[in-house]
Amino acid sequence: MEWKYTLPVNIYLINGDTSAVSADYLRSLTADDFKPVETFMRDEANRYGRSGHASIEIRLGGVIDTQPPQPPHNGSALEVVAWSLKMRWWAYRNADTTGPGPQVKMFLLYFDPAQNRRLAHSTGLQKGLIGRVNVFASRDMAKQNNVVIAHEFLHTLGATDKYDPATNQPFFPDGYAEPDLWPTLPQRYGEIMAGRTPLTQTEAVTPASLDDALIGSKTAQEINWLATGG
Repeated sequence: MEWKYTLPVNIYLINGDTSAVSADYLRSLTADDFKPVETFMRDEANRYGRSGHASIEIRLGGVIDTQPPQPPHNGSALEVVAWSLKMRWWAYRNADTTGPGPQVKMFLLYFDPAQNRRLAHSTGLQKGLIGRVNVFASRDMAKQNNVVIAHEFLHTLGATDKYDPATNQPFFPDGYAEPDLWPTLPQRYGEIMAGRTPLTQTEAVTPASLDDALIGSKTAQEINWLATGG
């Protein structure tokens, strides 16, 4: 998409595991908890000379009591399309927005980390500008939650994954924040759409926060911050 105005990003909170821990955590959240995503996008837009045309505004849309449709696990293309249509219809029915123009809807499903050591894969849909994001109901995980939220938000703008799903290792060069760094490994930052910072050929770690992530040139092309091949 081509940004001409500030893009509203509406965040909706969902108790993903219906636990008391997640319920308490949802009540503690404010829009300020997600401001690092705004700051990350602003700072990266500045790096690419796009500061006047790439701002976002985080809006907290409140708690939603119903669960969104679950994406198919290893589903066929047809199953994924069917889920996408269901998700868009569910989002239309359950989340209101204020104001004209395109707006992103990010549905954050929170889970008690004591009961859920690993979370299912999150998804972001460009059609409908919708994200369905699984995150932990923990202050200790809040900064890494924002890394996941930013990743899925960028999917809604057309950015693609840049890692090998079989190994979770970032692809070179597009999944490296600084592919021209010498020596190449370890990398200093994680490319946001790779989701991890490569340390060796076989080891990569999730950025601790958005301060440790960058938008690489391929992702910048995909969200219209750079001309193709630029």
